[in-house]
Parts: sequence; structure tokens; C-alpha cells
Amino acid sequence: MKQFLSPALVKQSLSSHSWLGIAVGAFMYLVCLSGSLLVFEHELEHWEQADAPERHQVTPEQVQNAYSLLAAQVAAAEQEEEATDDDHHHHMFVMLPTADRPHLTVASDDGSYFVNADGSLGDKVDSPWTQLLADLHLYLHLPKSFGMIVVSILGVMLCGLIISGFLSHPRIFKDAFTLRPKAATHLNQADWHNRFSVWGAPFHLMIGITGAFFGLASLFVLIGAQAFFDGDTSRVVPAIYGAEPELEQPLQTAAVGTALAQMPHIAPEAKPFYITVEDVGTEHQYILLGAEHPGRLIYAEQYRFDSAGNYLSKVGFSDGEAGRQAIFSVYRIHFGHYGGLLVKLAYVALGLALAVISVSGINIWLAKRRQRDGLNNIWTAIVWGTPLALGLTAVAQLALGGSSKWIFWGVLVVAALLCQWVDHHNRSKGLLQLASSLTLLAMVVLHTMAFGAYAWKAAPLGINLSLIVTALLLLWRALAHISDNRNKVAERTH
Repeated sequence: MKQFLSPALVKQSLSSHSWLGIAVGAFMYLVCLSGSLLVFEHELEHWEQADAPERHQVTPEQVQNAYSLLAAQVAAAEQEEEATDDDHHHHMFVMLPTADRPHLTVASDDGSYFVNADGSLGDKVDSPWTQLLADLHLYLHLPKSFGMIVVSILGVMLCGLIISGFLSHPRIFKDAFTLRPKAATHLNQADWHNRFSVWGAPFHLMIGITGAFFGLASLFVLIGAQAFFDGDTSRVVPAIYGAEPELEQPLQTAAVGTALAQMPHIAPEAKPFYITVEDVGTEHQYILLGAEHPGRLIYAEQYRFDSAGNYLSKVGFSDGEAGRQAIFSVYRIHFGHYGGLLVKLAYVALGLALAVISVSGINIWLAKRRQRDGLNNIWTAIVWGTPLALGLTAVAQLALGGSSKWIFWGVLVVAALLCQWVDHHNRSKGLLQLASSLTLLAMVVLHTMAFGAYAWKAAPLGINLSLIVTALLLLWRALAHISDNRNKVAERTH
């Protein structure tokens, strides 16, 4: 590669790469760490409500009964509140059991409920800690519309970092397996930074592109409108996601069970996993049934039925235009919700590698400054305080029944003050690792106290075992740092 790149281009690329990395390093770390955990979003939701009634198979009749119960409950609530036409529920939902979400739930705009084995409505679906984690990844806890744009811009900048990184390191492939564990800090960190960057580049580029898509979709709508529809943005969404069917029919409770019962004949290979009822309570009401197609990356094909459950058509995400198929594949590609457990584990490993790249990039810059000040302490607090902050928000949820983003950010502030007071990298890191280890173990203990035997079954079992292993690794590293610091103090004393 060196023969194709001039020294001036390499120097400019390195400068651009450095400044981009410094500008977004901390935010990139938070987004990457939280995103790696969110690969197991459904399992984390199950962990938060470990005693929720599990359902692995349901019949169309059971689905219809559950939906009708909620519809009647919603109608009674609206009548009691004397709702106006503008207040009616525009959407109702049914989530069918899947391998990683073994529950039958029904939902309106006001909330979601588990369905018990006897067909009655159970507790509300509520996973505030997983939602806090999702809000950190998607919005950085900023107002949603603004936060999603910020995170999407991070996706664009990630693509820029990958490209500038390759341009600024002509020997990057030649040195792909070079590691110098005993070298100076900035050289050791540079080795890990460059190796993970090379090995994970295709995955990280894909994450950057798909991540940018979510928040910049409105921009793509404007571009598409100008390119294909003479600037008419109202025609873009129907062209991609399908136009609503024009229906006029008697008012009735949507026959979701009838629609579900037809799926083995309409699409035998498809696996239905959700039902949405649009324009509820109007003559235009219709049913959207989403089904996974094995071997395909699309989130779902959507099959449309009228209010009585008569089949109308499918949207065409499985066999329509290439652009439509690609757009409806972005979600699964970004979050790794395809291919089972091995794919999810690979996504976690590669996502954590991207978090390490973000951290090591800042570490390199700090080491090259040849001075130590408050920035070093703040960075230590962000890197090792974030796992502690996430753990303490979960502890607050389990122990107090409530969690908050303010707890998360408050812990980071306290961690920064602690690191500034200690003013020693290894000692601060060791203390935060020790605190994180104890917090993770506390999560397991509190979870077991809250849910008993349910804490050690199915997905909650996997989550709790992972917490224990992570806690032990952090404890090992914390004790190593503390022991190393004591040895150095003893050497100075003698």
C-alpha cells in the first residue's frame, strides 16, 4: 500500500484520524459498550422479569382471546374517560413467543401485558434497566430526536475513522499480528488499537453505516423525494414500507386469530412473531402480521389482512425491490438478531473490540502528551466508571424498584472525583474494578432474592452466570493492580 500513498497523504490522514478520535472517543466508547450488551436485549428483558409466564407455543384461539381481553379493557377505559375521536388508540400489538423471547404479550399505546397460561392478562411488561441501556446506546440519554441524530453522526464519523486509519498506517496489514506487551504505553496501546482495527474493520464499517442510517433516515427521505418523486416526501414512505390499504368495513374487534390461522397456507416457511392492528376502532382498521423468513436478513415480511382477518397482500420485503429488502434488513444486521447464539456472541466480541479501539485511541493520545493531569483521571473514570454505573443502576432497580439515567451519570461524576482525589491511574482503575466486581455480584444476589428459582432458568441463568464470570475477572484484575501498586510502594520504601 505504501507505494500508492504519498507521505503527505499519510501525515494528513493521521492528523485527521487523531482529531476525529479525540472528538468522539468517549461517546463512541459509551455507544459501543452499551450496544455490545444490547445484542442480548431480549434476554436482558427476560432477566428483569424472570418470573414472567413462559409460552413456547400458542394457538390462534389463544391469541384472539388475549387480544380481545385487552381490546375490551382499552374500550372500557376510553369510555370511562369520555375519550374523543382524537384520543382513541391508533395501534394495538401482539408479540408471539420466540426462542429468545418466550412470552405471549399484548399491548396498546398505554402499555404491554404478559398473557398467563389460563389466558388472562398478567403483569405489565416492564424492563426499565434494559430500556436505560437502550436509551444510552440509541440517544446517549439525550432527548430522543436530537440524541438519535448525534449517535447517527457518530456512525458517520466511525466510517471516517476507519478509512483515515487505513490511510494513515501504510504498514497496517504487514503488522497485523505485531504485539509488544512490554513496550512503552503508547506503543503497546497502538498495537492493540491497530490489530483490533484490522481484524474487525468489515464488521465495524457495517456497524457505522447501519448506525448512521437510523438517525439520518429523514435525510434519506428528502434525498429520495428529490431523486424519484419530484420532491414529494409523502410518497417516499409508502413506496418503501407499503401504502395503507383503503378499506371501509363494519366496526369490530380485529380478528387477529383468523389472520394467524391462515399463515401456514399463505407462507408455510414463514415464522410469525408479531401482529399489529392499525387504525384501531375505525372503519379503516387493518392487521399487519410480521413473520421472519429463515435464512433471510429482513426483519420481517408483513402480511396484511382486513379487520375480519381476510388476507389482502404482503408488502414485499422478502421478494420486492432490492432497496426495500435492504432497508428492512438494517435492524437485524446492526444488532445481530439473526443466526442464533454464535452470531450474537460474535457481535458481542467484535463490539467490545470496537470499545477497546475507542479506549486505546485516547490512551495513545494521553501517553503522547508526556504529562499527567485531570484529563487522565476523567478518562479513567469514564472507562472504568461506566461498568460500575451500569451495575449500580441495575442494583437500584432490583433493590429499590426504580432506576434512572441520573444515577448512571451521577456515578460517573463521583468516579471522576474519586480518580482526581487518588490521582494514580492503576490505583484508581483497581478501585473502580473492585467496586464493579462487587456490584455485579450484588446484582446476582439481589436478582436471586427477588426471583428465587426463576433466576437460574433459561435466559436469566445465562445472564447471571455471565455476571459472575465478569465479576471474577474484574476482581482478579483489581487485585493485580492493587498488589502491583503495593509492590512499587515497598520498593520505593527500601
